[in-house]
Amino acid sequence: MAAPSCHVGPGTRREAAAAATTGGEEEEEEETETEGEEPGVGALRSVFPRDPALFADVFPVERRYRLCGHVLRIAQHHGPRLGLAASVWEAALSLCRYLEEQRFDFRGRTVIELGAGTGIVGILAALLGGDVTITDQPAALEQIRENVRLNFPPSATVRPQVRSLVWGRDEGSFPREYEVILGSDIVYHPPSFPPLLGTLRHLCGPRSLALLCAKMRGGDGGSRHFFRRMLPPYFRVQLLRREPEEEIEIYRVTCRGGGDPLEEGGVGGAHPVSVSLGEGLSPGWGCPEGD
Repeated sequence: MAAPSCHVGPGTRREAAAAATTGGEEEEEEETETEGEEPGVGALRSVFPRDPALFADVFPVERRYRLCGHVLRIAQHHGPRLGLAASVWEAALSLCRYLEEQRFDFRGRTVIELGAGTGIVGILAALLGGDVTITDQPAALEQIRENVRLNFPPSATVRPQVRSLVWGRDEGSFPREYEVILGSDIVYHPPSFPPLLGTLRHLCGPRSLALLCAKMRGGDGGSRHFFRRMLPPYFRVQLLRREPEEEIEIYRVTCRGGGDPLEEGGVGGAHPVSVSLGEGLSPGWGCPEGD
């Protein structure tokens, strides 16, 4: 999840607090009132926590995720600086599981992940053979670089690039026509929708395929408005999967007027059933059996 505005949600705060309380044993010291202190100050000092980690700006957590035969190590630096970008959100895991289930083959394909946060989706695409560029706002880049280091040894001949991309400002410095564009939980903040749309229009060419996964937030003016009203004038939009319990949806987005990247030998081998937006689900597509 990208962070158009760097605030920390309640779930992030709870996880950060839980992470901060896991540590070694703390040596107990007897608190006594010192000369010159107000009466009762010593007693208050004995009640309040003394662990400096509880007041740290960042609470680092490292978790492991088994996907596509790989074990991904992902660091998450919870705190006000990264805000929402610090966490692996459920939509990112949903997209990763979808890539796994459909047996996606990224070998030889140019791939870009937008609003990467931790970079987990782009890292998985790189492990599956893609020539991957992982992007987010500048504040998130060090966390992404750390996760690239955790998953690609120094001896690796191919590893993802990590670059800053602020939507509506930086896309001109990126090449057009990436073959695959990936995004998870990047459609949640309505003021960011127009610059995100402009970025997608720049990056997508006639043979590009975008896979966007999002938790449906904000009612009629939120995520669904972006997929059902803002994208269709410029892109063909297909709903590939809906997860009702989490209110997560995965969309396939291709340029209007361009050829179908699947029919022209693009990513994967199986052909999806054509599905109109909001109707039944497509079975998706992946690499051919036996590949």
